[in-house]
Amino acid sequence: MDLTLPLDHAAIERILPHRYPFLLVDRITELEVDKRIVGIKNVSLNERYLSHAPNGSAVLPPTILTEAIAQVGAILILAKPENRQRLPFFAGIERVRFRRPVRPGDVVIIEANVIRLRGRMGRLKGVATVDGRTVIDGTMTFALGPATPNRP
Repeated sequence: MDLTLPLDHAAIERILPHRYPFLLVDRITELEVDKRIVGIKNVSLNERYLSHAPNGSAVLPPTILTEAIAQVGAILILAKPENRQRLPFFAGIERVRFRRPVRPGDVVIIEANVIRLRGRMGRLKGVATVDGRTVIDGTMTFALGPATPNRP
């Protein structure tokens, strides 16, 4: 599998098992295997999971942002050839803080950095920003499941 940056939507679909509307990463711009990754999520007005406030303004739910960070982290883990046929499982989140709302038209820059990788378990620190301002940050734990021979 070619991991020439930037990774577009089609390349991301070859790595992650997620598909529309659950694939929340549009592009990967930076990747240092076993260290860090940077991805982009473009938020549009027609996203089906936008929440609408009583005043009519639309915002991206924090849970969707949390999942977007997890997906960027999963791409980092699955970038290693020995992990390609495995499935990453979201095992936990800690110290997640939602700092400000994300609205349609925003470009969310998501960075995940490895805290620890040991065998089939690991921890990542994730931060998402819009216009240089943090919108969410936290630590995520994942576990790698057994190899799945039927994955594309």
